[in-house]
Formats: sequence, structure tokens, C-alpha cells
Amino acid sequence: MNTKKITVTDTILRDAHQSLLATRMRTEDMLPICDKLDRVGYWSLEVWGGATFDACVRFLKEDPWERLRQLRAALPNTRLQMLLRGQNLLGYRHYSDDVVEAFVAKAAENGIDVFRIFDAMNDVRNLETAIRAVKKAGKHAQGTIAYTTSPVHTVEAFVEQARQMAAMGIDSIAIKDMAGLLTPYATGELVRALKAALPELDVAIHSHDTAGVASMCQLKAVENGADRIDTAISSMAWGTSHPGTESMVAALRDTPYDTGLDLQLIQEIGLYFYAVRKKYHQFESEFTGVDTRVQVNQVPGGMISNLANQLKEQGALHRMDEVLAEIPKVRKDLGYPPLVTPTSQIVGTQAFFNVLAGERYKTITTEVKYYLQGRYGKAPAAVDQRLRLQAIGSEDVIECRPADLLPPELDKLRKDVGDLAKSEEDVLTYAMFPDIGRKFLEERAAGTLQPEVLLPIPDGTAVPAQGGVPTEFVIDVHGESYRVDITGVGVKAEGKRHFYLSIDGMPEEVVFEPLNDFVGGAGSKRKQASAPGDVSTTMPGNVVEVLVSEGDLVKAGQAVLVSEAMKMETEIQAPIGGTVKAVHVAKGDRVNPGEVLIEIEA
Repeated sequence: MNTKKITVTDTILRDAHQSLLATRMRTEDMLPICDKLDRVGYWSLEVWGGATFDACVRFLKEDPWERLRQLRAALPNTRLQMLLRGQNLLGYRHYSDDVVEAFVAKAAENGIDVFRIFDAMNDVRNLETAIRAVKKAGKHAQGTIAYTTSPVHTVEAFVEQARQMAAMGIDSIAIKDMAGLLTPYATGELVRALKAALPELDVAIHSHDTAGVASMCQLKAVENGADRIDTAISSMAWGTSHPGTESMVAALRDTPYDTGLDLQLIQEIGLYFYAVRKKYHQFESEFTGVDTRVQVNQVPGGMISNLANQLKEQGALHRMDEVLAEIPKVRKDLGYPPLVTPTSQIVGTQAFFNVLAGERYKTITTEVKYYLQGRYGKAPAAVDQRLRLQAIGSEDVIECRPADLLPPELDKLRKDVGDLAKSEEDVLTYAMFPDIGRKFLEERAAGTLQPEVLLPIPDGTAVPAQGGVPTEFVIDVHGESYRVDITGVGVKAEGKRHFYLSIDGMPEEVVFEPLNDFVGGAGSKRKQASAPGDVSTTMPGNVVEVLVSEGDLVKAGQAVLVSEAMKMETEIQAPIGGTVKAVHVAKGDRVNPGEVLIEIEA
């Protein structure tokens, strides 16, 4: 039995708000409490990685590198930790080795001490370059098991994965239970097996409390030899977040596992974040509490709050249960990948399309096609061969490490972003997210960066506006003036349109009947699809690429444009064969369901 002091990693500055608040906490709300956080004595603070980089650039209009530098300066006595998706880094595709090496070097230089490195497929080949780069930088490389359950995910398989990572030179092992699937006795069994096989390596346990058992899992992990637990300050703990720091410190106090942390100081920090959480109230969702359905659908905490928020923006929140029921079916078809970024988005978005279309795999996302080609690595189990044939036809399936097929790309990225990049960090921001990264750098250069608006509410706190800067009106009714802010994408559902408005700061969802065919999103003049050759989309999103021009001949089923929704790209196909009569969209345009984007004449 373990009888040594247990160390703690707190997730308050990264995974906690990713899980509960759609990753929206701003740096300005982190810095004031850093002095107290730095005095607690944590083994590390998780501050970077995951969706935080994306959210900084996409929504908050903050430079994520500058956030890291500011946190490094404000937390001089505490290790800073990040979550790194192996060969995917922080993006949604595999990068060439030179990009991985450059990113790790710059992250280390800017302040990261501990790199928790995982692969969404648990394919250790996708960890090798990142581990080597971390060791070259003289930092701590934590090899990670993405925990999941399936017929092929056994204790023996996880131990073998740990042995392979140990051979690559990792400094410790993390069990990453991103969806809250661990149960107490399964945790004890897995930790005991890992410590028996690799006694020289510390084992950390990271579990979301979605099913309500994470604190029990951590206790069993500690009793069976775990060295470290991940917690979150109580005001942003539990549910799809993590066990509360104060609770676990109190539970272990005056035992052989005592953390030695100052409970009163942590409680003061908890009160600070209790107030901060109110500021982001609009990004709370009803899906962040305890829900044992996770044991079936396996949706991780960070994904479920973001998915709920995105569904709400699209007027489809009422279909969440259908999507959750579809997710395990898609996962089985894809060979039981663990549901962690990016596979959680890949599976979740495909499940959403299946539900929305009313027909499974009527639309197959680009990322599912890439997955079935083997571009993300080897699936844990056999994939559905009919689906693979439908998605990629007779194309070859990649058998080697996917990054072996990628030529060096850093020089090309530098050239593509050009003078917009003022540093190597800017080049890497562009590399992670080319479209939103370029937009961020352009807006920074023009001095026009505008984060999501915070609308005041009566109790004196504030909530972010849906969809960015709202359209404002002042309406006089019976001598009273009201300020009305309208935001949202105007999604059609059951013949109606959903928008979000705020009257004197009070947010509310509204629905209205369309008056005519020209009822797209704000500023849209596109008519609604009605002819057989009208190309439209089933989800709100942005045009990534237009693949045809007026006058082109196309075949039925041919991809004519690529759109992005919920961070996933999808090819939109021609409904009939014929000649492209008109193209009504360009790259970067916002599009809404039912709008005519391209007209094809038979």
C-alpha cells in the first residue's frame, strides 16, 4: 500500500473552465489570483493546451503565447503544465516533425515545464517525436494513457502501452480519464498494474467527475500506489470538471497520503473563482452536472459543454439526447477510438450530422474520411468496412506512422503567413489554425481585435454575448426605452428561426416565423433552396473552400465546397449532375441551413 505524500496538479486555469465554461476564461481573470496559487505548493498548475489555445485566438482575441508568458511571470515558484496532443499538437491534424519540434521548443522557452503528451488513438508512434522534443528541451515528458472502455481496451493493453512509452524516455505516466469512465475498483486495478510493471515512474490520475465517482477513483488510485492527483478549485469542480481540490486535500489530511497543502489558502482561492464563474454564466450549460449516461456515450467533459453551447447557437439543443445516443454507435463503427480531442470532435460531429440528416452517414465529414484512411493512426479495433468503402472507396489505407508521409512544412508555413508573423510563435499560431490564426494576426496588425462582448446583467456581473458583437437597437414602448441586442445565426428549426436577444442586458432565446424565402442569418440575402440543383448546408458554419466555378460541369455527389462547423470540416456535395449556373458564396462567408449556396442546372 502506498504511504507517501500525494502531490497535486490543479486544473483551474485550463481543464476546469474548459469543462464547465466552454474554455472562455480570460487571462485578466487569472492573473489577480496567481500570487495565492503560487503559494499553495502544487506539484504543477495546468495552464495551457487543449482548447485554450483555440479559444484564445477564436473567441477571446488573446495571444495564447502572451498568456503563457504572463502566467510564467506570475507563477515563478510553480511548475506550469500543458496538454499536448502528440503529433496533433493543439490542432486537429497531424503536423510534420519539424513543426512538432519547433512548437515544443517554443512552449518550453515561453514557460511550460511539464508536457502531458497523449494520442487520441493511443497509437504510441504518434507520441515519439513530441517526447523526444520535450527531453531535448530539458523538460518533463509525461506519457499519457487515454482511458476508455471497449472490448479491446484491457488492463494488459494499457500496461503494454505504458511500457512502450517508457522505452521512449517518459518521466511519468498519466491516466487521462477525459470522460469520467473510470470506476473506483477499475482504477485501483489499473494503477496497481502500472506500478508493478514500471515502479520507477510516478503515476498521475486525471479523472472527470461526470459520473459522480471521480473522488472515489482518486482515493482507490492513491491506495494502490498513485503518486499524483488532478483536482480543480471547488468553485469550478465536480460534474464534467474534476474533484474539488479542497475536498481531496481535506480527505487526505492527517493520513499517510497527506498532501501538505494549505486548506485555508485554497479556500480563499475558491471564493475568488466563485465570483469569476458568474462572469461567464452564459457559457454554463445544463450538461455539466453529474450524469451517469457518460458510462454509455463516453462524451468527455470539455466536449459536452462545448457541444451543448454549439448546439444552442444552432437552435438544436433539444436534440442533444439523440446525439448522445448516436455517439457510441459511430464510435463502434470507427473501431472504438477513445473520445478525446480530436477523435471526440470527429465522432461527435459525425453523430450530429447523422441525427440532423435523419439518415446515418448521408453526409460524412472530411475528418471521418481522413480517420478511415489512417491519417490519425491505427484504430484500436477493426472499423466498419462498408463505411470505409462508402467514405474512401478504393483508396489505400495508411499503415505506417502517418507523420512519416509528411514532408517538412515549417518553411512553407513561414512563407504563407508572411509579414503578419512578427515571431516564430506567430508562425506556430498560424500553423495550428490557419484560417482563424491568419484572421487573428490580421486583426492584430490592424488594431481591430475585438473579443466577445460582455453584456451586463442586473446583479452587476456580466455574461458574454452569443456570436460576437451584437446588433443594437433602442426601442420606445409606451414612453419607456429599451436597449435590444440581437445575436445568433438564425437557425431554421421546424419552419421557424431561432435567435438570441438581450433586452436591457437580460439574454433570451426567441423564435419567429419566417416572412419570406430570404431569411438567412444577419445580413444574408440568399434565398432558400427549393430546386433540385440548389446546393445548401444542413448546419450553420463558414465556407473554407469553394471547389467549383460558374460553368463547371459536375457529377451528382461531387464535392463542390467545404464548410466548417463545430471545428470540423465537411464537404458539401452536388445533389444532381449538370452545369454550375451560379456560385453565391466565397471563402470565409457565413452560411446557414437551407440557403442556396450554389445553383446547378441539369
